[in-house]
Amino acid sequence: MDENDIRIKKLGGGSLLIAWQLRDKNVLIVGGGEVASQRIESILTADAHITVLSPQKGLHPRTQRFIELRKDRITYYDRPYSGPEELDSMDMVLTALDDNELSRSIVELSRERRIPVNAADIPDLCDFYFGAQIRDGPLQIMISTNGNGPRMASIIKTRLQKGLSGLEGEAIIKVGQLRNKLKEREPGVGGQIGRDRMKWMSGLCNQWEMEDFTLLDEAMMEKVLDEGWEQDGRVPKVEEIGIRTSRKSTSGSFGQPSNYNVFKRVENASSIAIAPTTFAFVAGAAVASLVLIRFLKR
Repeated sequence: MDENDIRIKKLGGGSLLIAWQLRDKNVLIVGGGEVASQRIESILTADAHITVLSPQKGLHPRTQRFIELRKDRITYYDRPYSGPEELDSMDMVLTALDDNELSRSIVELSRERRIPVNAADIPDLCDFYFGAQIRDGPLQIMISTNGNGPRMASIIKTRLQKGLSGLEGEAIIKVGQLRNKLKEREPGVGGQIGRDRMKWMSGLCNQWEMEDFTLLDEAMMEKVLDEGWEQDGRVPKVEEIGIRTSRKSTSGSFGQPSNYNVFKRVENASSIAIAPTTFAFVAGAAVASLVLIRFLKR
């Protein structure tokens, strides 16, 4: 049994970390305290519609502020949870209560209706957990302890943040725009063209610096495609595009020559050069700042 076999044998004990799409879904939050305010913020990020049930006297100031400022997404009822009918038309249920028995009852009713549910501070009742999050535009990083130590997740979050430059969100936005432009030039889903696009974008992300992407404008993006994709899939140097940065080296993130061709656009698929398919940053152990972004492939 080799090391990979041993790793496979040890798999288990964690959670499936996914980016759950909640846009325009209905989420019920029972409770209005500090934890409820945290849940509201997390759900607002996902563009869901939120219903909050809590007596006015139980509202945390932050919860109150969310309700006042986000009437477009939050419907508030000044009353406690009243019964199973509250779950009608809900796609997710969250409880943030001091009453564990009531939380347990809501969880059971939710599961009977096959509604995903989370009960704050009662891990064994949760279908999923909320973790500490870092967000910068489209970049979202979640740190989960699987319900074992929320404070530890917060500490790790702080360490990770110290390893980020602050350019990641803007760089990802620009990469996404460039990717869309490429798909307009070479439309199609899957197949060889999809693999070609992915390899070229991955090569670009691996060789350019974060700052380079943040400086791209519309004209530069077109030039990247003209000088790169349209030229047998080469990765152009940033100087060719008109980008001027303060960095000392332009040899590429992984040391490949900047005129390296990610692939030759020929009929034989075996001639395509293999390139990494991840857009990643590796940070030192001192700050434990590993960021792995796998958003180039849908």
